[in-house]
Amino acid sequence: MIKRLFDLTLSAVGLIASAPFWALFALAIKIEDGGAVFFPQARVGLGGRVFTALKFRSMVPDAESCGGPVQAGENDPRITRVGRLLRGSAMDELPQLWNILVGDMSFVGPRPLVPGEVEVRGDGRLIPLAEIPGYEARHGIRPGLTGLTQVYAPRDLPRTSKFRLDRLYRERAGVCLDLKLIALSFWITARGSWESRGPKL
Repeated sequence: MIKRLFDLTLSAVGLIASAPFWALFALAIKIEDGGAVFFPQARVGLGGRVFTALKFRSMVPDAESCGGPVQAGENDPRITRVGRLLRGSAMDELPQLWNILVGDMSFVGPRPLVPGEVEVRGDGRLIPLAEIPGYEARHGIRPGLTGLTQVYAPRDLPRTSKFRLDRLYRERAGVCLDLKLIALSFWITARGSWESRGPKL
């Protein structure tokens, strides 16, 4: 209950405070390629319920039309110039403040995954995330804008290891940990290092 009240308050304040940035980012996206400003995407939430998460579009239009929902790789050609700036600072995820306000997400929790998302292994195999141990357990709490995995796990870490961090968060979740992760997230945003392939901090 306290966590939900915290989410409601912070998301409402965040939406109001960030309003000028929405206009700026929307203009930059439109100027670059004239495509849609927002990228709606299905995500898996609490209890396995699928919801629509909004992001500022950071990839070329129809980026997933051929390969489906595959996580962006290093120097991914699908990412636009504006998109690289947005992703590095995590500003592409600003619209998810709305998802937090309506209860789809929380500020802190496991990363919200795409239904049918796959992991590309080093040998080129595509492994559905639903087949990786720990996938279902993540859905016992609301997914988060940030979390242990988002802050501490290198982007290319195998999902099995990321899911262990999600489980660790469930075991240790509390106000102090949430505040620490939010503070660290602001620091990573200030450094523009969310897309770093190594440590973000």
